[in-house]
Amino acid sequence: MGASAKTRVLVIDDSASVRQTLKSILEEDPDLHVIGTACDPFAAARMLAEEVPDVITLDVEMPRMDGITFLRKLMSQCPVPVVMCSSLTEDGSATLMEAMQAGAVDVILKPRVGVADHLAEQRMMIRDTVKAAARARVKGGKGRPVPARLEPQAKLTADAVLPPPTGRAMTKTTEMVVCIGASTGGTEALREVLEALPANAPGMVIVQHMPEHFTRAFAKRLDSLCEVSVKEAEDGDTVMRGHVLIAPGGKHTMLERQGARYLVHVRDGPLVSRHRPSVDVLFRSAARCAGSNAVGVIMTGMGDDGARGLLEMKQAGARTFAQDEATSVVFGMPKEAIARGAADRIVPLESIAGEVLQATAR
Repeated sequence: MGASAKTRVLVIDDSASVRQTLKSILEEDPDLHVIGTACDPFAAARMLAEEVPDVITLDVEMPRMDGITFLRKLMSQCPVPVVMCSSLTEDGSATLMEAMQAGAVDVILKPRVGVADHLAEQRMMIRDTVKAAARARVKGGKGRPVPARLEPQAKLTADAVLPPPTGRAMTKTTEMVVCIGASTGGTEALREVLEALPANAPGMVIVQHMPEHFTRAFAKRLDSLCEVSVKEAEDGDTVMRGHVLIAPGGKHTMLERQGARYLVHVRDGPLVSRHRPSVDVLFRSAARCAGSNAVGVIMTGMGDDGARGLLEMKQAGARTFAQDEATSVVFGMPKEAIARGAADRIVPLESIAGEVLQATAR
């Protein structure tokens, strides 16, 4: 493949070692080409005047101009998909949430320079995130819908964490549970859905692909904005009406039924559909333990995580929804689910909350 057909990346970071490490990680993928690296937004602006990349990785904290200020200027003048790069300190997490609101489409953990054994999985996730972001529709921009190529690496299914479904639907009870999966573009899309829910909405469990530790800040921000209570899931948490549990980054989260109540298990495990947490793992567990008492929703994101699981939920009697193409930042995960016949309805983002409430009304 020639350089012109590759996804072109601009790396902006004030650390020379991080710039070099990111460049080498990204260019391990033959479909990615780093067109340049910049030490701050001013150097980046000069490069952007010469060539506009397909995607930018942007450090949060930089001298002379911080990443958020630069991101806002970029989105107003030259909208390009941006992935924030952060070391994810507790303080930095709140800043990252501000970045997502300002138009960034995803976040990656800053690679630990020189920690080779730690990097193998992280390197793959950095490349996947950047490739997905390059296909995102950004505010004010047209996006670059590029056909997804088949990945050469083997992708594990939910069989790696949970046994295959039995095919037996659960009998109906009065308690309903809602399971939602999202990836690229999902942080702001989920905010819109959850802000539209009343305080007594059905209990929900959400998998949003994002790095470890970041999910806690994400849950805190949503909790401050929504009538429902939102928290990062912990092992053994009960799924209750008016409460939303966000799967923690780096762990699989699955549903289990004990008597008349549902609770979540949070555990380690291999990447499933190239992710941990995986939407497929959550959805399969819901199909198995909740059956027709569940509602499944697949939202914006790259890849196919959740497509198999949503079909299993539908086959177990659950009501299932997929976000439509027009409102998806990346129409990958919903498209795969729709192609498999997993979605009962295809709905725009603004209608998801209403559809979920209607489907859970008994």
